[in-house]
Amino acid sequence: MKRFALALSILTLFLAYGCSKTYYSAMESMGYDKREILSDRVEKARESQKDAKEQFASALDQFKSVVDFDGGKLQAVYEKLNDEYEDCKDQADDVKARIDSVEDVANALFDEWSGEIKQYTNAKLRRSSEQKLAATKKKYNGLIKAMRNAEKKMHPVLGAFHDQVLYLKHNLNAKAIASLQGELTSIRTNVDSLIKEMDKSIAEADSFIKTLE
Repeated sequence: MKRFALALSILTLFLAYGCSKTYYSAMESMGYDKREILSDRVEKARESQKDAKEQFASALDQFKSVVDFDGGKLQAVYEKLNDEYEDCKDQADDVKARIDSVEDVANALFDEWSGEIKQYTNAKLRRSSEQKLAATKKKYNGLIKAMRNAEKKMHPVLGAFHDQVLYLKHNLNAKAIASLQGELTSIRTNVDSLIKEMDKSIAEADSFIKTLE
């Protein structure tokens, strides 16, 4: 059910992303401007990253439990680890889709803002708007950089999890599980690094949202 909900969420995002101009026009006709949409999408991207952080930490705990395996059904051990990997992959896809949607509306907002600045006849107001646009762009650039850095940190973790799941799938024996011990330190380091980047990105999102309020 969780995986289906994530897949549906990602599909909805891609559909909106593909018809962004029509979507923004429709939303503005209902009283929602691009600034509000951007704030909403940043909030959702932040929550998606929080969910991803928890999911990757959960997968690491499951990996630790596999390494500490002390008897039981090996097939069940594999299935639990595989489920955690699949949930991580789905969550990573959701994070990427959310960040893509943030970029899309931000670009549309900045393009619109830049175009409207040219319409000013009052030089003082025009300069003030230009300064606000520059400040917002600077803050946004810090946000999107943090988000993309966190997203990139998911790839090596997913790769490591996938390797171990695939190895267990074809080597369901205690010796194979014991051999995973050597990978635990590397995976833990990657997950710790990922969580730190996620925390930075979440903090940037909180700060950016305040500038839009």
